[in-house]
Parts: sequence; C-alpha cells; structure tokens
Amino acid sequence: MTVPATGVTPMARPVGARPLARGTLGRRLVVRVAVLVAVVAIGLSTVVALAAYNIQINQVDNRLAQALGRETRRGPGPNGPTPAGQVIGTIIVQQTSATITGVILVDRSGSSTGVGYPSLAIPALNQLATLELKGESKATIQLTGYGVYRVSAESAGGSRVIVGIPLGELASAMTSLLIFESLFAGLVIAGAVVVARGVVVNSLAPLNRLAATATTVSNLPLESGKVERIVRVPQSDTDPVSEVGRVGLAFNHMLDNVEGGLAARHASEVKLRQFVADASHELRNPLAAIRGYAELTRRERDQVSETLAHALTRIESESDRMSSLVEDLLLLARLDSGPTLDLGSADLTEIVLNATSDARVAGPDHTWSLSLPEEPIYARGDRYRLHQVLANLLANARTHTPAGTTIETAVRVEGGRAVLTVTDNGPGIAPELQSQVFERFTRADSSRVRKQGGSSTGLGLAIVAAVVSAHRGRAWVESEPGRTVFTVSLPAAEAPEAR
Repeated sequence: MTVPATGVTPMARPVGARPLARGTLGRRLVVRVAVLVAVVAIGLSTVVALAAYNIQINQVDNRLAQALGRETRRGPGPNGPTPAGQVIGTIIVQQTSATITGVILVDRSGSSTGVGYPSLAIPALNQLATLELKGESKATIQLTGYGVYRVSAESAGGSRVIVGIPLGELASAMTSLLIFESLFAGLVIAGAVVVARGVVVNSLAPLNRLAATATTVSNLPLESGKVERIVRVPQSDTDPVSEVGRVGLAFNHMLDNVEGGLAARHASEVKLRQFVADASHELRNPLAAIRGYAELTRRERDQVSETLAHALTRIESESDRMSSLVEDLLLLARLDSGPTLDLGSADLTEIVLNATSDARVAGPDHTWSLSLPEEPIYARGDRYRLHQVLANLLANARTHTPAGTTIETAVRVEGGRAVLTVTDNGPGIAPELQSQVFERFTRADSSRVRKQGGSSTGLGLAIVAAVVSAHRGRAWVESEPGRTVFTVSLPAAEAPEAR
C-alpha cells in the first residue's frame, strides 16, 4: 500500500466540449428521438400500405362479385352451357381493360380436361377443381402457371362457378407504394436526426457550460486553504425558470458557501499558525531558563536526597524534550508560512553518510547499513533541510523499532528523480495508521515498538512531509510486518561545477 504524503491529489481533467460523444446524454437523446421517429414513420407507412391494400382488395372483390353474379345467372343458350375449363372473354391468359379478367368453370368432380378454346392448363384446372373456400368464399391463391389471383366460387346448377382476377397490377402498385414509403420514411428519419441533433446540442449547451465550470472548480487546490476567487456559472445560465438554470443557481450558491468556508478556514489557520509561532517563540526563553537552572543543580546533586536528585534529572530531561518540541513547532510554522530555502545541488550521498554516522552514534544497539551508488547523486534542494529530513527518518526508525533491528539507507536515481529510502525490518506499521503517519502528533506506538528511553514529539514525520513538499517532492511509506520502507522522491540535479 502506497500512501502519498505530499502533493495534490489528482483531479479529473476537463473534458473537451463534445456534446454528442459516446455515452453522453446528448447522444442518447438524439438516438432515442431517431428511434421514436423511425417507429412512428414505419408504423404510419404500414398503416397506409395496409389501408391501400384493403381498398384495392375490396375493389377486386366487388368486381369478383359482379362477374360471379353474371355467370351464375347465365342460362342455357343456343349454344348450350359453357364447357368446363373454358375461359370467358380473355380471362387468366391475358387481361385487357375492357373485359372481365377471370371466369372459370370446373366440374365438381375435377375431371375436366379443358376442352375448348381458350382453355386452362390441366395443372391449373386440377388446382381449381380441388379448391376449398371458407368464410366469404374469397381467397388469394398462386395459380399454377398463371401467377397470383383473387378467386371466388359459387355453385350454379350442377356445376361450381369459380371467378378469378389476377393481382399482378395490384402487386406492382403495392411495390411502388412500399418503395415510395421507404424512401419517404428514410428522409423523415434523417431529417429528424439532423433537427434533433441541433435542438439537443443547443438545449444542452447550458448544461455543458455548467459541467465545464464544475470541472474547473474540481481542479482547484482547495486543500491548500487560500484560494483565489472561484469561477462561477455565467449569469445567463442561472435563470430559475428552467431546470438547468435552477441547477446553475444552486451551484453558484454552493460555490459562495464553499468560498466563504475556505476563506474562514484560511483565516483560522493563519491565526492558529501565528499563535503557535508566537507561543513557541515566547516559550523558548522560560524553557531556556529552566534548562539552565536544572543544569546548574548538577554541581550540588550529591548533597541532596536521592528523590530530589531524580526529580531534578527529570526536570532537565523534560525541559530538553519541551525545547525540542518548541523548535519543531517553530519550524513547522515557518514551513507553513512559506519556507525560505537555500536551493542548490545537494549531494545526497554525503548527506546519507553524515546522517547515518550520527544515527549510528545515537543508536548503537541497531544495525546500520548503506546502499550507495559509485557516483554521487545530487538533488535540487537545501542541503541542511534535506539532512534534517533524513535525520528525522532515521530517528523515527531508531525510536520505534526494538534493539537489533537492521536499518538500511539507500539512494538512487529513478525516472529523472533522486530517490531516498530508509528501510527497516522492524514490526511494521498497522495498515490503518499508514495514511496518517505524516500528520502532526501521529504516533504509531500501537504497532511499532518504542525504544525504551526514546523521545518522540509526533512531529518528526510531519516535518519530513513539509520539507519534502517545499522541495516539490513526495514522501510516502510502505509497510508490512518485518519490512517498512519510507521513500522520499526529489527533483534530481546536476553536479555543481568545480570552483
């Protein structure tokens, strides 16, 4: 688990103004409008086609009824009854505008052979002989060898009269109608998409401007306390009559509250920092006096009781710890108010050697090791502040690990940055504390064993984070039982030129 201790938390970057990009509300609205128009257009086309078809079929049925009525009323003439299978006029074989297009007579037995002229082919005769009509005695059939016909039948005397009218012209007319309706529906859908696109883009423009404002605000460094005036939603997008206007108005009201809260917080923090700095400064003199008088009593401690001598020793020890705490508070107050750093090419290798040497003297019961490259590594920073960073990390490892713990300090270059690590094989830091170790007055006594007699103000790692942040670097910790690694990443620098 890596917990950044410094730097700004990454925010979402502003997205380009693409109102119809994949997944956007605008695109979904355009698609839904297009689908709705397509459904309506197809529905209307279907209704019109069905209505036209029914009208044509009704006209054909009327012609069938008239033809069937005339044929069934025909009596035996001079020439006798119409032979079975003979065509009246020019039915079936061809059609003219002046004649009835289908009167056919077939025996009930279906054994007619089509004697006469003109006559039907035998397959068609057989198909008609076995034809069974239900309901209104009308049906549309595929007559073998002749195409699609609308037929009707009625019994007359000893025979059954079947009348048929070809539907070729009707089919051709319906095909033309469907093609026209398809083209018209396509044009309507395309026009609806174009119009819907323009309407949706224009309608959602205020919402997109509101989103752009929210994105800009989300990228502001609000955690820094002091923030310049926050951008607002344009006045034109805060009309309470519209839904988007009400959202924009509420958003501006929220930003007013946020800006006011940030200003109040910043003012409070400034006062608190000033108070800490003033209080710490004022405490230095009395603490110095207490320490001086405590040290002065060393000359006569052998003349006082053992209890009094122990009390004087504790006063001296606690005054030292209190002085260290005051100095740390003063340092943090200066860092918060904008530190003054002597930036240059700091030799991290030299800093590691010196800080580790000091730590070895302060903690002889620990094992200290180094992992250094052959060539010196330089970072852009204040060498004294960076020495303080490493000294605090080493003191933290020494104070919170048991005797015999191995502490390794390493430095390397990685991705154009100088990386400093302090690793120990102690008990580790509890996962719930790892995100808080760089906060002020945070102590990990519950997970890290404190060395007996060690002192900790709870500000060492906070100073590390503040100094590293002032150097535009990052500090974080990774810990598990048996391995804890504190890492500091700083901008790398070139070696200084020899004078």
